[in-house]
Amino acid sequence: MGDGSLILLGFTLILSLAYSYSNGLNDAANALAAVISTRALTPFTAVLLGGAMNLAGALTGTAVAKTIGKGIVNPELMTQTAVLAAIVAAVTWVVIASRIGSPVSVSHSLVAGVLGAGVAVAGVSGVNGTVVTKVLLALAFSPLLGFVFAFVLMVALYWTFRHMSLPRVNLIFNKLQILSAALLSYTHGKNDAQNAVGIMALGWAVYYSHDVTVSPWMQLTAGLAIGIGTAMGGWRVIRTLGTKITRLEPASGFVANMTAAAVIEAASNIGLPVSTTHTASSAIMGVGATRGLAAISLGVVRGIFVAWLVTYPFCFALGYGFTKVFEGLT
Repeated sequence: MGDGSLILLGFTLILSLAYSYSNGLNDAANALAAVISTRALTPFTAVLLGGAMNLAGALTGTAVAKTIGKGIVNPELMTQTAVLAAIVAAVTWVVIASRIGSPVSVSHSLVAGVLGAGVAVAGVSGVNGTVVTKVLLALAFSPLLGFVFAFVLMVALYWTFRHMSLPRVNLIFNKLQILSAALLSYTHGKNDAQNAVGIMALGWAVYYSHDVTVSPWMQLTAGLAIGIGTAMGGWRVIRTLGTKITRLEPASGFVANMTAAAVIEAASNIGLPVSTTHTASSAIMGVGATRGLAAISLGVVRGIFVAWLVTYPFCFALGYGFTKVFEGLT
């Protein structure tokens, strides 16, 4: 391999960490929105908790990383420029969304970027249609499951504690909500941090011409980058999810977090990248819907859905376009 390929690999690894950092800016903040908005934790304590649990999640499991690294596009057909273009596309979109406070899916961004880059160098035939279908179905159904399960669990909780005063219920769930935030941060690291790890492993495999394998240093650096990103700038997204969609109490915050964590954990164990943003947002909508549609800010929800819908074509086009540009330059 020439020096040019090594330089491209270096850029890919650096941008993968930038992707993890931007993940902290946008997606990782979702796990902390409820616990901060209900004042169960101070923002400073919450981001420390979120960063530590994201790192712990990033160090456990590699199934999602392998799906990203070798499941979507045949690694043998990928080039260094295509891998670099995919991560550039995802980082570009997530940073733009974070700047305007729109909680988009970094998982959607990366999957679409990889698809666009893969099609640019390998054509449609190089794409693993079966895996892509499973990934897209998981990304589509995770918010639905989050909404339904949160709604049902919230109704069950209301019935269980119907004879207890609201201050007493809030006192109980104020502490439990901290646990739920920790679990959601952990599952986020186990799923979303693996996206960056998958790109790092793919770039490494393309350069050294071997199978896609995940190394511990990839998991460690990606997890640290997410934690730093959360601490440095996730507050716009936290404010949108924690205060603008619906009013949250400790009990409803606990239900939203636990529901999202359960869905994401299940997906991680079978190697499917899902969106923490989609799942957490839908779970918050689900608990809010138990008080009627009037309890949900439909204007904010509409804006979030528009951002979700734009992500796929925008990142696919970026991945495809960046690949053509980079190929031309090299």
